[in-house]
Amino acid sequence: MKSNILSIATLNNLLDYDARKFVITEMQLKTILPSWMLKANSSALRSVLQRYLDYVQKHVHSLDFFIEEEKIGSLSLINRVMNAFIEETETKLTSCADREVKDACLLGSVQAINHFKISMYGTAAAFARALGKEKAANIFREAESDEKQIDDRLSRLAEHEINIKAKNPILST
Repeated sequence: MKSNILSIATLNNLLDYDARKFVITEMQLKTILPSWMLKANSSALRSVLQRYLDYVQKHVHSLDFFIEEEKIGSLSLINRVMNAFIEETETKLTSCADREVKDACLLGSVQAINHFKISMYGTAAAFARALGKEKAANIFREAESDEKQIDDRLSRLAEHEINIKAKNPILST
C-alpha cells in the first residue's frame, strides 16, 4: 500500500512519523475517555479514567512541544491500531449485559490501550536517546512513566474490586 507521507529513511524520520501517530492517538483518547467514564459503574474506575484523561491532555501538550521543536508539518495521519482498540472496546461494551462485567470489560480494554502506549512511548524514548535528543527522550520517558502509573492503578483496581464484582454478576435488566 502506497502512503502519502515521505519515506522513512532515517531513525529521525521514524521518530517524527511515530510522534505524529502519538498526537492522533492521544486526541482519539481525549475524545473517547469522557464517554467511557459515563459508561463506568464503579466510581473508582471513573476516577482512574479521569486521571488517565488528565495524563492524555498533558501528553498532547508535551507532544505539541515536540512537534514544534522538530518542525513536523502535517499531523493528518490516522492511527489504525488505536481505531481498532476503540472500535473493539465499543463493540464489547455494547454486548455486556451486566454493569459489573461492563466495568471489567472497560478496565481490560483501557489497560490494553495503555500497554500499547507504554510500548509506543518506550520505543520513542529509545529512538530519541539514540539520536541524542534528550529533551524528546524526556518527553517520551515521562509519558511512558504516566502510562505505567495508570497501568498500576488499573491492575490494583481490577484485582481488588472490579474483577471480584464481575466474577459473580447479578444480571441487571
